[in-house]
Amino acid sequence: MTPRIVVFGASGYTGELVSRALVARGVKPVLAGRSAEKLERLAAQLGNLETQIADVDRPKSVRALVEAGDVLIATVGPFARWGGPAVEAAIDAGAHYLDSTGEPAFIRAVFDRYGPQAASAHVALLPAFGYDWLPGNLAGALALSDAGPGARRVEIGYFSRRAGGVSGGTRASLAGAVLDRSFAFRGGRLRAERTGARVRSFRIGPQESRYGLSVGGTEHFGLPAEFPAVRDVGVFLPALAAPMIRAMPVLSLLLTGITGIGPVRNALESAVHRRVLGSSGGPSAESRAESSSVVIAEAFSESDELLQRCRLEGVNGYTFTGDILAWAATRIADGGLLDTGALAPVSAFGLPVLEAAAAESGFVRAS
Repeated sequence: MTPRIVVFGASGYTGELVSRALVARGVKPVLAGRSAEKLERLAAQLGNLETQIADVDRPKSVRALVEAGDVLIATVGPFARWGGPAVEAAIDAGAHYLDSTGEPAFIRAVFDRYGPQAASAHVALLPAFGYDWLPGNLAGALALSDAGPGARRVEIGYFSRRAGGVSGGTRASLAGAVLDRSFAFRGGRLRAERTGARVRSFRIGPQESRYGLSVGGTEHFGLPAEFPAVRDVGVFLPALAAPMIRAMPVLSLLLTGITGIGPVRNALESAVHRRVLGSSGGPSAESRAESSSVVIAEAFSESDELLQRCRLEGVNGYTFTGDILAWAATRIADGGLLDTGALAPVSAFGLPVLEAAAAESGFVRAS
């Protein structure tokens, strides 16, 4: 029986992008989510696709989406709040799982908590298989491969040009991630670390440098697994306005202390849930077409000598996320996985295949 591909959250912004990308590949996904009206409208636009109602507040309805061998793509965020039922459903059913998260706390939960369960069930979990954090895994692996066995540290920066705005789901995920602990891979092991604990600059053009703030991604899991000699992995997102850059580590430490106080954290979480909506649209196709992305990876020796630099250039992050998730789901359905358990992109498909897939979806190596 041919595996089904199910898009959970299909009527949301990212879910619709994924659904359209799958149809463009000749696939007929099952569209799943809470709103029958929205699902039916999208299904009609895409060729009268099958729909199914599911809600994270009713875990059994999520479990009913998939059977053994199916592929479940989850786009329902914030994932730290709503992501668990889809992962658990996939493992219980014997289905493979992908998602569009970028949230460090949820990523760590998938690898640490759910990964061993998935390996025992002989299924794969591929969290954050979109712009967050696939290009950095690719750039980091390319830089480390070219650097050779002397590489001990890799640092990766994500930057956008004319970003084009963010979706409601992204705003909700970012707001939640600020309240959660992040992590880093330092000294040969994964460590808890607050978001923004470190700041550094990256050269992204001949005469242009940008600052980045440290954050946890799947690179911290995937790159040490593929390159065991690596002792340190850093991932950075664009920093705020220049006057605040030097203060960010202190502000991050202060925020971590405040959110560690139970009543204060509860109040902040309530405020986030009230004020930040989930799926509420995102940048238009025209806006996405006018924006682009740059990802830089630098590999260093033990003595901090720069050994290799890799620069990827690509399309808007949302466009890439929709296309690459569609590619991965079809690849998995065709039996193209290399392993099971919780996997970062290179471990899931291998570096040559991943590089070709990224190029097909709009991200190519420029240097």
